[in-house]
Amino acid sequence: MLNGKFCLATALLLICAISAAAAQSGGYSVTKKIPIPGSGSWDYLTIDEGARRLYVSHGTQVEVLDIDSLALVGSIPKTPGVHGIALAPELGRGFVSNGQSSTVTIFDPKTLKAIAEVPTGQKPDAIIFDPATSRVFAFNGGGNSATAIDAASGKVAGTVNLEGGPEFAAADGNGFVYNNLEDESLLLKINARELKVEQRWPTAPCASPCSMAMDRANRRLFLGCRSHVMAVVDADSGKVITTLPIGDHVDATAFDTETKLIFNSNGEGTITVIHQDSPDKYSVVETVKTLPRAKTMALDQKTHRLFLSTTENGQFEVLVVGK
Repeated sequence: MLNGKFCLATALLLICAISAAAAQSGGYSVTKKIPIPGSGSWDYLTIDEGARRLYVSHGTQVEVLDIDSLALVGSIPKTPGVHGIALAPELGRGFVSNGQSSTVTIFDPKTLKAIAEVPTGQKPDAIIFDPATSRVFAFNGGGNSATAIDAASGKVAGTVNLEGGPEFAAADGNGFVYNNLEDESLLLKINARELKVEQRWPTAPCASPCSMAMDRANRRLFLGCRSHVMAVVDADSGKVITTLPIGDHVDATAFDTETKLIFNSNGEGTITVIHQDSPDKYSVVETVKTLPRAKTMALDQKTHRLFLSTTENGQFEVLVVGK
């Protein structure tokens, strides 16, 4: 009887170990390519998880897809040099950063119709919504600044002088926004209520931080760095906890809160997948092959699928990456 119990316990432990390994393992690949008509540049993608929509920047308009059927359902035109899309679903508002016109277009996510256009600093690029202040922050790549917009009224609340060229950003949900200064290799902590920079942290050994994601629960920032590493940073102290190797020309980072996987999409045509073993310990899981220039990405937290945009043989398309 004792031997039987021992064998049963061993079998259960083995099953648990296999399940844990499976959770940390990879197995991601490109499962579908969605062709989209038209030509032009591209940049960020954004997902509205509640409405099940994917917003894709594309030249002078935003393409909108249903992320369950993977069908193209509409577009938001007249967004010249579009870079990013931010969403405030509870307010029924969406925001598009227009790099060529130095404006933000406010639109209705239900109808995709433009509501207003707001002036920003020069060449707005990354754009995010901060739920703690109900403000949208457009980071002006040509103006070394961030324009804060009240999401409900659409009025400019103020401008934050960043003293450097901004890249991507993340909000912690508690009233602070973090932003990378790529050329200076700095991480900024911005008080979203007072509209001032409170901390300027060096990111070494990460050089040229570009992309960013956040684990809000554990106060960890994940910075994709052009020096071929991802840096894990304590959001309160600014301390770089560790770095891990990633591919070349990273431009987007995403964190899956359920699987604890961190994805870094690289312009060389790969995604580096990293697992969060604990808040201070991480391990590389796999490198997923995509396509050259597929460097921007959005993650669907419901299905755990990734969406990337690129061109292949002159055809603009969205790649779906999953298991």
